[in-house]
Amino acid sequence: MMSNGEHQGMQEARIMLGLLEQVERNGGQTQRRMASELGVALGLVNAYLKRCVKKGLMKVSEAPARRYAYYLTLQGFAEKARLSVDYFSYSLSLFRRARSQYGALFNQATGCGFSRLVLAGVSDLAEIAIICALEAGVEVVAVVDDTPGKSRFVGISVFRSFDELAIPFDAVVITAFPNAGDVWQDARVRFGEERIFVPPLLGLSQPVAEAS
Repeated sequence: MMSNGEHQGMQEARIMLGLLEQVERNGGQTQRRMASELGVALGLVNAYLKRCVKKGLMKVSEAPARRYAYYLTLQGFAEKARLSVDYFSYSLSLFRRARSQYGALFNQATGCGFSRLVLAGVSDLAEIAIICALEAGVEVVAVVDDTPGKSRFVGISVFRSFDELAIPFDAVVITAFPNAGDVWQDARVRFGEERIFVPPLLGLSQPVAEAS
């Protein structure tokens, strides 16, 4: 199971690593631009920059037009290298776990006669699930996710809710994170537990034997 603490730690490492990489490439860009590139709030970037300066990972100097320029210290370069290795190792471990478990889920689904599946949640897990679905010979007919403005995901149609889903399907596979619990409960109420498949790493259902 991937706990909320693990997820939060991974997200913090992603932001910190991304910020260090941004500063290494162009420390003179605005904080707003950094926030846009990282996909996080402007205030969060400001807080992380202050933390990095305090920890000695960066130094800051004044730039024209009342702006500031940041640059990495030797300690900052070392921290970037460490985070790169840690983040890659964790991501690879998560990928392997997810691929094994979704592979097992799709084998279980086909054993129940389910071949047309809907993914509930746009996330990295959804991308892994789509790979596993192709390998298992099952069809992902749609993805349900309430993110505004998202109509396609990896070439598959995205619907804002199950109420908007008019495509026939057999079962639902949970790929949402970190709100997997809410999505799972909604799907169970709508379609019954026997039509819902969720990997053990989300910690929401009975364990499924992992694919070898």
